[in-house]
Amino acid sequence: MSIRDRLSGNEAIATAMRQINPDVFAMFPITPSTEIPQYFAQYVADGRVDTEFICVESEHSSLSACLGAEAAGCRAITATSSAGLSFMNEVLYVAGSLRLPVVLAVACRALTGPININHDYSDSMAERDSGFIQLYGENNQEVYDNYLMAHRIAEHPSVRLPLMVCEDGFITSHAIENIEIEEDDKVKAFVGEYKPENYLLKKENPLAVGPYGVSGYYMEARVAQAEAMKNAKQVILDVSEDFYKTFGRKYGLIEEYRMEDAEVAMVIMGSSAGTAKAAVDKLRDDGVKAGLIKVRVFRPFPAEEIAAALRTVKAVAVMDKSEGFSAYGGPLFAETAGACINLDIRPKIVDIVFGLGGRDFTVKAAASVYDRLLKIAAGGELGPVYSHMGQRMN
Repeated sequence: MSIRDRLSGNEAIATAMRQINPDVFAMFPITPSTEIPQYFAQYVADGRVDTEFICVESEHSSLSACLGAEAAGCRAITATSSAGLSFMNEVLYVAGSLRLPVVLAVACRALTGPININHDYSDSMAERDSGFIQLYGENNQEVYDNYLMAHRIAEHPSVRLPLMVCEDGFITSHAIENIEIEEDDKVKAFVGEYKPENYLLKKENPLAVGPYGVSGYYMEARVAQAEAMKNAKQVILDVSEDFYKTFGRKYGLIEEYRMEDAEVAMVIMGSSAGTAKAAVDKLRDDGVKAGLIKVRVFRPFPAEEIAAALRTVKAVAVMDKSEGFSAYGGPLFAETAGACINLDIRPKIVDIVFGLGGRDFTVKAAASVYDRLLKIAAGGELGPVYSHMGQRMN
């Protein structure tokens, strides 16, 4: 039976970590993820886990220690944010290419500069092509649930890829919400034990990890990694279905909110989706056929699912909470537009960059986006394909 509690997102993640009881946690603190290893350190001190808790000198070292542990056959975890994730950059790509299923909790925070400790997705989006699976949570419950599913997804034999469980810095990481926690024994049964097929300490099959990839082998390794990411889509769905049967909460690659007959729609991620849903509900009360797609899984990107959901929509706003500096929009827009390119009838699509560095996103702001979409859908001018909202105007 689920246990009702009130937890912050960070404590929810740390609780999931405790319940799973990993072999290794290599930590280095950075705001706003610092509470995760802080909570976990208390679990270690209290004897509630038997995890090897390693304090290292940098984020680069924390992920490196996790790779060594995973290569030796251990289940390894860590947590970070912002510049800490950027400092891991080299090792992120190594984790993906070595097919080591480290699970990394990321409290997403704006990148410098200027220095800012508040939320946007500039850190995780900068690492979107590192080879990590990426799951994003709207609220503390979803963040907790994502973490319970993460190890089974990452460690699946047809996947074997590292995974980021992303939450919104401060918005979900520190805000306390009502949440349902599952019983420890049921979590352990759901997640299971990590049983790698091959690892450094397996005496029956000695191997090397991290060989030099000469031209005759490098491409094949990359293609195998790409195929694993493709496989991850079905594995995520299968694990989510088992999660639903076990705990009663249902998830997919995307969430379609009031999309059954929508004529205008927003594509958005994370906690901002909750704000936009309130705007959708109000518009529906006024007779406007508005809908929303929340992207839960950014890697692997759910292109077919998004295209199918948008096939009858007239106008779409993609909401990017990170700046791509492409001069034509952010990363979510590029992926969504690419997903729709082969639709026989395509919606008009615009990109709106918002919320950078923690700038507020309100129900009123979301409603203004739908007002623009309604004008486009009625045959009005498209206007700028790429624009920003919420900034002060000179």
